Amino acid sequence: MSDLVVEARGLRKDFGSHGRTAVDGLDLSVPRGGVHGFLGPNGSGKTTTIRMLLGLARSTGGTMRLFGEPVPERLPEVMGRVGAVVESPKFTPTFSARANLELLARAGGIDVKRVGAALHQVGLSGREGDRYRTYSLGMKQRLAIAATLLKDPELLILDEPTNGLDPAGIREIREMIRALGAQGVTVLVSSHILAEIQQVCDSVSIIGRGRLLAEGRVDELVAGGTTYRLVVSQPERAAGVLEDAGIVVGREADHLALDLGDREPEEVARALAGHDLWPRELTPVRRDLESVFLQLTSTEPPVPGGAA
Repeated sequence: MSDLVVEARGLRKDFGSHGRTAVDGLDLSVPRGGVHGFLGPNGSGKTTTIRMLLGLARSTGGTMRLFGEPVPERLPEVMGRVGAVVESPKFTPTFSARANLELLARAGGIDVKRVGAALHQVGLSGREGDRYRTYSLGMKQRLAIAATLLKDPELLILDEPTNGLDPAGIREIREMIRALGAQGVTVLVSSHILAEIQQVCDSVSIIGRGRLLAEGRVDELVAGGTTYRLVVSQPERAAGVLEDAGIVVGREADHLALDLGDREPEEVARALAGHDLWPRELTPVRRDLESVFLQLTSTEPPVPGGAA
């Protein structure tokens, strides 16, 4: 049994009539179990990649596998193991959540006993009798996910699941995704909201302009120590002094970013004081997924035409 639930190699998607490449030789590896983030700026090719994996769009080149099976050739054999929310499903507004799911279950030949379990998995137990039209946006999103869980999938693919949600709705979806991953479902979630991804994901793939920029466990990607934020009245002069002292200096709009390596922050203050420069602020900044993301994608402008 392969350790990879999703695997793509050299995946490519050209839109010939538009002269645009949305996915450009992408490699993607999603390990079995837990939550895997699929990150990239808007227009980096995330949705196009997901649509190709699900057979909703045809690739121009490269290979794809789900559960070790080549797709789209063997997509019918594996789709029963995959649930996906790529577009908002159509529910009947006047029906209750339970009635909507029972209707979908019967239409798909699924035992209606699965409805209660799916509602419980997304935290809608106790609200299943409410009409769909009374649901908040976050509850509607959870019901959409419940619909995909009716067939008890091994892989759940969610495309920007928190788009348009308020903070409470985002928190609800975040907690639900974390719980599903803990239950053994492999969750592939695409997003550009880094703070949310870092809180729920075990591993991530970061892409830009349809190409893989970084991939691995979140804790490994954010490893690398602490940088320091320096605010000083003469930043360019201070940067020169510190660089002469062997300190790596990055210039930001309103501060200097210092990589001290094995040095102590006291050495910064001492070097500056020797040139009559006095820090107004020198504070540690822990590396996080957002800083990794911004560093990798800062030179990756969106694909012309706004490919998703």
